Amino acid sequence: MVKRVTATNEAIDFIEQLKEKHGPLMFHQSGGCCDGSSPMCYAQGEFLVGDSDVLLGKIAETPFYMSKAQYEYWKHTQIIIDVVPGRGGMFSLEGPEGKRFLTRSRVFTQEELTKLNN
Repeated sequence: MVKRVTATNEAIDFIEQLKEKHGPLMFHQSGGCCDGSSPMCYAQGEFLVGDSDVLLGKIAETPFYMSKAQYEYWKHTQIIIDVVPGRGGMFSLEGPEGKRFLTRSRVFTQEELTKLNN
């Protein structure tokens, strides 16, 4: 099964740690400047999504949303969430943990795109 969003094992482990600490989570990536261009992790319901957001899927049972405008740039790629040492976004839950989420990507094959669009 082709997924629009996935995560590394390290990111999944870290998401599980954050879920133990904060409860159910959600991700949003807006594509705005500064922190907005990074995947932001929130307690579920702390960020309101609307008609201008696209649900790409779930990673570790955690919904991942992206703004429609940003999605237009990324729709031909698989989003791969990773975690690296560093300081997270100011409003993102991983901020004080000494780690940050990072978006990696790879271009879908034509076959994968066909499956996703059907």
